[in-house]
Amino acid sequence: MTPQRGSHPVDEEEFEQLFARFRYTAFRLETLQHYSVDYEDAPFRRFLAGGQPEHSAVLSDWGEEIRAGIGEGRTYRRVHVVTEPLSDYVRFECSWGYPRNVAAGEDIRILAVPEGEWPEGIPRLDYWLFDSHRLLRMNYGPDGSMLTPELVEDPEQVVAANLWRDRALHLSVPFTEYQARFDAAMRPR
Repeated sequence: MTPQRGSHPVDEEEFEQLFARFRYTAFRLETLQHYSVDYEDAPFRRFLAGGQPEHSAVLSDWGEEIRAGIGEGRTYRRVHVVTEPLSDYVRFECSWGYPRNVAAGEDIRILAVPEGEWPEGIPRLDYWLFDSHRLLRMNYGPDGSMLTPELVEDPEQVVAANLWRDRALHLSVPFTEYQARFDAAMRPR
């Protein structure tokens, strides 16, 4: 994938440094209905088979990072645009992942839309926005696998990401409120 104007690819070390060095806020916009992540393959199969969640080092590490960051005065926020009915992957994410993250202190919100619709003013674009001025565009393949993250330095794109963040936060509901509409496997009650 060729980087867009005003951006450059980010390697794993630079990616991790963005999380280590932000001072106040980290915001994530998620728009995919399925992410293909190797460490989730076995848990996702277990979820589909009706199994129970098991300990996850990755989720535990993320939870510890959130708690430590909050202790330093940082805020972690996320909005996931989801289409209803929910995909199996989103049900999995909402059943096994998000509750742990919320318990660690991450402010997760859901912006639900009917299948075939999309919220006005929200792009189909995944990104992280650190301290409202460092934009990390997350590029995924059609199967939901990560291609390459890009650090965007173009001021117009950074300003647009702030506007999208504000709109997504305004249109979304807290995860716990959204979750209350479903059973433990995120099937409608």
